[in-house]
Amino acid sequence: MAGGKESSGARVKTGWHIGEWGNPYEGGGQPGRGTVTYTVSPNRQRPMAGVISKGPWNVFRRTKNQILYVLPPFVGGYFLMEWAIERNEYLNSKAGIKEFGGQEE
Repeated sequence: MAGGKESSGARVKTGWHIGEWGNPYEGGGQPGRGTVTYTVSPNRQRPMAGVISKGPWNVFRRTKNQILYVLPPFVGGYFLMEWAIERNEYLNSKAGIKEFGGQEE
């Protein structure tokens, strides 16, 4: 206990060290029960298998599925930048200085 005498009847669980902050493998902890892992030898892996025959179609499919999430923000950003550049050029031109003077917007 904190600041008190050790209780002789306290149950202390001895066994595996769990590890630092929830990482059971860092401290040499007990591996999980029922966890099965499979690996393939590096000599048997083919990382470039199907790149030529399936790659372009996979790129097309992924692009088609994501275009509506990516394109609208870019189009909006483009038009916003075009407006800001035109507005900045106008405010720094003779006509803009004459209209707004030295006012801050």
